[in-house]
Amino acid sequence: MSAQIAGGIGTLAVAAGCLAAVKEKLGLPWWGALAVSAGGLVLLGYLAWWIRRRVKQLWSREPQQKQPATALRQEAAAGVADAAGEAEQPLPDIDKGLTTVLSRAGVIGKDEFILADDVTVEQLEGIGTRYRFLLPPSGTAGDVESRLGAVASMFGVTRLHLQVEKSRRNERQVNLLVLKEPPFTNAFSAPSRTSVETFTGVPLGHDVTGKLVGVPTFDRASLLVGGMTQSGKTTLVNGLITCLLIAYGDFDLYLLDGKLCGLTEFEKIAVRYEASDDPAVLESMLNELVDRVDSRYIKMQEAKRNRQPEPVFRPVFFIIDEAADFYVDNGTKESQEIVRRNVDQSRKLVSKSLESGIATIMMTQRPSNDAIPVKVRDQFLFRMCLYVAAKGTAKVALGDSYFETVAPIHPALLDSNIKGQAVLFAGGRSTLIRGFNFEREFIWGVVDEVIDRQAKNRAAEIPDCPKKKAIDIMRKKGVKFMLNNELAPLLDIHETDSVEAGKRLAQLLGVPVHRGTKGVRGYKLDHLTAAVTSDS
Repeated sequence: MSAQIAGGIGTLAVAAGCLAAVKEKLGLPWWGALAVSAGGLVLLGYLAWWIRRRVKQLWSREPQQKQPATALRQEAAAGVADAAGEAEQPLPDIDKGLTTVLSRAGVIGKDEFILADDVTVEQLEGIGTRYRFLLPPSGTAGDVESRLGAVASMFGVTRLHLQVEKSRRNERQVNLLVLKEPPFTNAFSAPSRTSVETFTGVPLGHDVTGKLVGVPTFDRASLLVGGMTQSGKTTLVNGLITCLLIAYGDFDLYLLDGKLCGLTEFEKIAVRYEASDDPAVLESMLNELVDRVDSRYIKMQEAKRNRQPEPVFRPVFFIIDEAADFYVDNGTKESQEIVRRNVDQSRKLVSKSLESGIATIMMTQRPSNDAIPVKVRDQFLFRMCLYVAAKGTAKVALGDSYFETVAPIHPALLDSNIKGQAVLFAGGRSTLIRGFNFEREFIWGVVDEVIDRQAKNRAAEIPDCPKKKAIDIMRKKGVKFMLNNELAPLLDIHETDSVEAGKRLAQLLGVPVHRGTKGVRGYKLDHLTAAVTSDS
């Protein structure tokens, strides 16, 4: 400010001096000297502008090449042709609705668009609207899947209202279903027996449109199911077992009912059924199944060595309800050791049994980090998660990297009031399903058919062997369990030492001994029957 004031004073002083000199030189009054000075400055400014403009024009001038008249006529004709071509080709018709939605959701660029000719809109009565459209050349259906949340927001619905299907012929082709109401607002009827039989694979439930969905097969695959209490797991698994009985026909079923009464309806057709939450019971069943796995691998090795066809094994399903209870010890050293062995045997069974036709289906209502050991749950190929409250809980059931997959569905968004609603993650894709709720009479009818078929097969297939003799003895006596010291003499084993008699009996029968709750050892009729009728 001081500098500006000083400069202003100096300027005024110089101007006053100049005016005084002009006044003195020309003999004019003060106002005349001021007018002469102002006019001279204006003329000097105009002269400077004119000189600058002329210099700029001279410097910017370039010599122009003369074109022949023929070239000029050709350019003129080309210009007319282009104008005529543009007049003949109208602008393409754009679907403004889908273009706006996909552009704002980040699926396509702001300078891209969806052509109206590439869009088909179908109204599904009572369900919603299905859009079939073709993306621009730079886009794929994966771009839509990765931005489904933003697309749903643009439609004014939630992620659960959308379902995307890819085309097998064109990566740019997209089928997008937008539901009118939240999924499964209206329940679908349970499928008929014919629908289950004709389904390609094993159906697990309905999708949001009422279509049957499931997995292609349980050969070389296992399933982990997680969800909170009262979310519909037991109803879902009862429907699953019913569909397995229809789809697979004859197979061996092992049931460990940790809920004590959740799987009771299938007890009569099971090779082994246990209603218990004791980890020791799980250990016993794991040992029995792992032995079957080992024997099957031996047969597979022999077939390869002898260049024979690969043996075909009878399918086996091991279903565990409330599996988390079997991996919790009571604090004692013995209990901790049992749980440790259960973890190792479970991992071994799920991982090794894939090639031998033995599938494991494990369910838990506590899908927390410590519910199912990590090295056990990492072995499951198929995952299913019912309603849970947190993202971390969903990762336990669906996998730690689930939310990094294409188009994941957050199980916390499911309606907890709709039982049996779940996210099925199979083949790298997520599908929202609702399990079947079969009538109890329908389930009983399927079970009774299996019981009759098993009885006929059992009578025809049991070979003449020590196991058959033991089975005949137990049936004649009308018992389902016999102690070692009672059964051994009837099989011509006359040993005074009970331990030695038990060893010889186990060697003769080739079936793991059953350990009772009070330390008694013996054999169950069901175990002997299963061993003699199975291929292993």
